[in-house]
Amino acid sequence: MTDDDRTREQEELTGRLVASYRELGAVNRSDEKDLPAQARIVAILNELLALVFPGYHGAPVPHDLDLTVITGARVARVALELEDTIERTLRFCHQADCVCEELWEIAGSGTGDDRFAAAARAVTWAYMQQLPEVRDLVAGDVRAAYEGDPAATNTEEVILCYPGLMAVTVHRLAHPLHRLGVPLLPRMMNEWAHRETGVDIHPGATVGPEFFIDHGSGVVVGETTEIGRRVKLYQGVTLGALSFRRNPDGSLVKGGKRHPTIGDDVTIYANATILGGETVVGAGAVIGGGAWVTSSVDAGARITVS
Repeated sequence: MTDDDRTREQEELTGRLVASYRELGAVNRSDEKDLPAQARIVAILNELLALVFPGYHGAPVPHDLDLTVITGARVARVALELEDTIERTLRFCHQADCVCEELWEIAGSGTGDDRFAAAARAVTWAYMQQLPEVRDLVAGDVRAAYEGDPAATNTEEVILCYPGLMAVTVHRLAHPLHRLGVPLLPRMMNEWAHRETGVDIHPGATVGPEFFIDHGSGVVVGETTEIGRRVKLYQGVTLGALSFRRNPDGSLVKGGKRHPTIGDDVTIYANATILGGETVVGAGAVIGGGAWVTSSVDAGARITVS
């Protein structure tokens, strides 16, 4: 192939790609300055993880420095970044026909373009106020992992090495944003954790205290799942939907309770699948490895695969 032939082929390929960009607008964005950037969200997550686990994430914390000064600077930095990212996310989702009207009530007096900035400020502050409670929940998750795994030698090992804890911690950080009505951003946070850990938890899932995912890889927790206190999951567990209702035009019906409810003190072993919004696993039940569950389970029951 001559240089002229290669140039012609490159020009032809370029033309085909540009034409596809115009035809398939949903899979590309141009001139969208408000598109939330994944790299920036990861940076925010790293700052939030440093607030939850100071010294384990982020810069080391020297013993002779004032922890109040360090924490205050980190809070100010992450709040500023988060506010700007939430504002960009709201602007982007509004362009993409995302319905975020409930956030305008949080914004108060904001009108026109100002409402995006006002909503972002209000939501950011409401979110940041919840971080001490998030830290309390994560401390319980660390304790549950340490006490629930005989291989764990100390809590430091749990914090530094356990992918299940990382996935749950990111969920603890994303879930309050989801509850506040912020679109897209919580899902991007949890999908980053999914890629890093192999654990897929939708930010809408409600997860009780002292939650432990052992080994982690392949776990799926759907959007409307409700999980009680002191629940333990092993690798490959799916808490999913049994079926999807459809509109007359064939499109999926959005919303509704589609995923199971898991009671307190339930243990679910590897590769078990529990499906359906009406499925309730009672307190203290044990679901054996590889089980397929599509109806409710009594409290204290033992489900095994024969």
